[in-house]
Amino acid sequence: TILLILGFLSTLAVIALIAVAVTQNKPLPKNIKYGIVLDAGSSHTNLYVYEWPAEKENDTGVVKQVEVCKVEGPGISGYSHATEEAGPSLAQCLQRAKEVIPSAQHKETPVYLGATAGMRLLRLQNKTAADEVLSSVENTLRSAPFNFQGARIITGQEEGAYGWITINYLLGNFKQSGWKKLLHSLTSSSETSGALDLGGASTQITFVSKDLSLESPENQLYFRLYGKDYQVYTHSFLCYGKDQALQQKLARDLQASTPTPSSNLLDPCFHQGYQRTINISDFFKNPCTSDKKKELPFSQLYIEGEGDYQKCQENIQTLFNKTHCPYSSCSFNGIYLPPLQGDFGAFSAFYFVMNFLNLTSEPKPLALNKVTSTIESFCARPWQEVKTVYHHIKEKYLSEYCFSGAYILSLLEKGYQFTENNWQMIHFLGKIGSSDAGWTLGYMLNLTNLIPAEEPAEPPLSHGSYVGLMVLCSLVLVSMLLFAWLLFHKPKCLQKGIV
Repeated sequence: TILLILGFLSTLAVIALIAVAVTQNKPLPKNIKYGIVLDAGSSHTNLYVYEWPAEKENDTGVVKQVEVCKVEGPGISGYSHATEEAGPSLAQCLQRAKEVIPSAQHKETPVYLGATAGMRLLRLQNKTAADEVLSSVENTLRSAPFNFQGARIITGQEEGAYGWITINYLLGNFKQSGWKKLLHSLTSSSETSGALDLGGASTQITFVSKDLSLESPENQLYFRLYGKDYQVYTHSFLCYGKDQALQQKLARDLQASTPTPSSNLLDPCFHQGYQRTINISDFFKNPCTSDKKKELPFSQLYIEGEGDYQKCQENIQTLFNKTHCPYSSCSFNGIYLPPLQGDFGAFSAFYFVMNFLNLTSEPKPLALNKVTSTIESFCARPWQEVKTVYHHIKEKYLSEYCFSGAYILSLLEKGYQFTENNWQMIHFLGKIGSSDAGWTLGYMLNLTNLIPAEEPAEPPLSHGSYVGLMVLCSLVLVSMLLFAWLLFHKPKCLQKGIV
C-alpha cells in the first residue's frame, strides 16, 4: 500500500512539474516593433521595413528585414530640375509600408531617410536644389502616418561605418558565446568582416586592422559594442561609384582625343556595335567631371563600342593616381590604407554586377584569373548578341556591365590592393539571411540604440533551459528515492520474486 501511495505521489509530482514547464514556456503573444529606413541613392531609392521582438531589443541577430520596396524613377538627386516631385515619388512605397505594418503601430514606427553620394554631389553642384529636394522629401514623410525621425544627407564615412555594422550584426560577429565563438575562432583569423560598398556615385572600404597607425586619424572610427572596443578604418571615395567612374573615364577620353562632329569616340569598355549619344552641356556640369571641361564646337558626342577588355582596363587605371603617397601605404589619390586584414563582404553594386556575370553562384569564391577571363569574354561579345540574350534587362544597365565588371576588378586590385593571394577573402553578398547587405540596417540600429555599448547582463541559462533542467532533476530525485526505498525495505512482492 505504501509503495502504491509513493508511486501515485511521484507521478503527480512529475505531472505537476511538466505542467508548470509547459505553461511557463507557452509562447506569448508577439509584441513586434517596426522601423523604416529609406536609402536615397544616386540612381534610385529603396524603402526597407525591419521588425524585431520588443522584449529582446538588446539581443543580437533579432532584427530582420520583412519588406523592401524599390521606388519608381530616379534617385531623389535626379529631381534637381523639378524638386517638388522628389517627395511624391516616395508615395507608392510608403503605401506598401502601411500595408506591411499593422495600422495600430503606424504612429510609433520610426521612419528615417538617408541620402548618399548622389545628394552629396548635388549639394556641391547646387546647394539650393539639394535643400529643396530634401524639403520636398521631408514634407511627404511628415504627412505619412509614421513617426518621422529625419531626412538628411549622410557622410561617406557614415555610409561605410553603417555598412560595416550591418554585415557584422547579421553575421553575428558582435556577440558570440560558447560553441559559436569557438567555431568562429577556428574558421576566421578576424573577429569581424570588412565591408566593401559600391554605389553609383561613391565607394567605401571599412575594416578592423590591428596594424592601424595614427598616420591618418580622419580615417579612423571607434565603436564600443556589446562590451568590446573596435578600432575601424574607413574611407569613402566620392566620384568613384560605378556611374561616376564611367563619367570620369569618358571625360578623360574626351580630353585625350580631338573628336570632330562627324567622328565617333571609340570606347573599348562598350560592346562592339553599341552606340551612345552624350549631351556635352550636361556632361561637364557634374562635379566629378567639371575639372576636365573641354570646349567643343558641337553639342553632342557619339560613342561607339570596341569591346576590348585590355584597352578598357588601361583606360580605367588612369582614374587611380598612384604616384603620390604621403603615408606608409596608400590605396590611391594619396589616401592612407592600412594592410588588408580578414574576410570582406562586398555588397551593393559589387554584388549586382558580379551576380549578373554569374560569378557569385559558386560555393567558394572564384580565383581572380577565372573572374578576369569571364569579364574579358563578356566584353568581347558583340552588342547585338548581348542584347538578344539579355533582352529582359534595360539597355542602359546592360550596356554598362562590361565597364562595371572591368572597373570593379581595377578598383579592388589597383585601388584597394587585393591580389591573387587574398582575392578569395572577398565574399560577394546580396543578402545575409532575409536582410539585404547595405548600410540601412546599421543606420537604424544606431539611431534606435538597438546595439548597446555594454553587453547586457544575462542569467547563465534561459528560462526554458532552467525549467527543463528542474524537471529532469526532479525526475532523477524521485527515481533515486524510490530506488532507495525499494532497496532498504524490500516489499514482500519483491522478496517472493527473488525467492
